[in-house]
Amino acid sequence: MHPALWVSKTGLDAQQTNISTISNNLANASTIGFKKSRAVFEDLFYQNINQPGGQSTQDTTLPSGLMLGAGSKVVATQKVFTQGNTQTTNNAMDMMIEGDGFFQILLPDGNIGYTRNGQFTINEEGQMVTSGGGYLLQPEIVVPEDAVSITVGTDGEVSARIRNQQESLVLGQLTTVDFINPGGMEPIGQNLFLPTGASGDPQEGVPGLEGFGQIRQSMLETSNVNVTEELVNMIEAQRVYEMNSKVISTVDQMLSYVNQQL
Repeated sequence: MHPALWVSKTGLDAQQTNISTISNNLANASTIGFKKSRAVFEDLFYQNINQPGGQSTQDTTLPSGLMLGAGSKVVATQKVFTQGNTQTTNNAMDMMIEGDGFFQILLPDGNIGYTRNGQFTINEEGQMVTSGGGYLLQPEIVVPEDAVSITVGTDGEVSARIRNQQESLVLGQLTTVDFINPGGMEPIGQNLFLPTGASGDPQEGVPGLEGFGQIRQSMLETSNVNVTEELVNMIEAQRVYEMNSKVISTVDQMLSYVNQQL
């Protein structure tokens, strides 16, 4: 079998994965707090026929070698944690982190998940929860029934104005968590991430202090997907796919010619 067929096959597989990554980015272009991914490519091993620097004669060496590549593959899909744009809302339960950090979410299995999506609401017990799954925000914040309005400071302090009271009541202190390698976290859907051995241990801190991002109330962080960039990447992936397909077609014509002539 002609080796170019297998080389081109690896190129087709790699571009299919690339297109899948791009399509997921475009599908989440309107998802609050979403972080885009990019496919990371590597070339495969090489068939080393002549080693560079090998002896060609007793007194001379080869200035370059003869090494045939075996194609390419996708070795990783890397999350890009750049800051998304700011969307202003009129909802006091909406929050965004301006800078580094994640909100902490208590999952049903007792583990802590992490998210950049600050779309929160209040459940029947007055607890702040995620809008999608109803998971508790940590540290837990409970809003009294007679609260008229809620204020979240840039440092994460949550307070409420109580009906028929002049002074605001402090409800609690929100903290955020950061990782040494956020790209190593595992996305599990519902805008949530779980830590892994590659992400490092969670480092908890007060928003606005020691490098942690500040919290902005009544604002949301939009997806960091650049639609124009993704469309250009899609066109590029499509052309590379077509070129690999063309190689397979050309090799097939060459083999067909040999079969007919010999």
